[in-house]
Amino acid sequence: MTRPLAKACAALGAFALPLSLSLIAALPAAAQEPFETLIPENADARAFQEAVGYSEAVIVGDMVYLSGIIAAPAPGDEGMEPGFTRAFDHIGSILKRAGVDWGDVVLFDTFHTDIAAQITPFVTVKNRYIKAPFPAWTAVEVSGLYEPEGLVEIKVAARRQRGNAE
Repeated sequence: MTRPLAKACAALGAFALPLSLSLIAALPAAAQEPFETLIPENADARAFQEAVGYSEAVIVGDMVYLSGIIAAPAPGDEGMEPGFTRAFDHIGSILKRAGVDWGDVVLFDTFHTDIAAQITPFVTVKNRYIKAPFPAWTAVEVSGLYEPEGLVEIKVAARRQRGNAE
């Protein structure tokens, strides 16, 4: 036992060391806040996420963290906007299930396969969903996404306001 700790224990009496050790032992349990996970309502999406091993969203305290959602074109789409709109709608549905909405989003990260070609149609769609006060946003160009046909992956974090938590 170090000299300062020994002096403190002596000053506090016989209960000081057991009490201090029990408090130290409890720290990891107290520091690990429990969390809730959201899994897809769609059976195929759920099976895929369970096989790969990730959640659609994780809720820790008043924070909601979504896994990345990939915007991709579908057969018959003209331009990029329909794929972006589907991705934003999907994110909105996950946010709603978590008890938040687009106004609660505090962090917005996007990963683009061709940022120069995608940013204008992307911002057009984004601005339909995200209004002031704006979240922090980082847009990065990447060489590829998990889904090869994907254009942009969108990842958000939202903060539950008092009264919104379920």
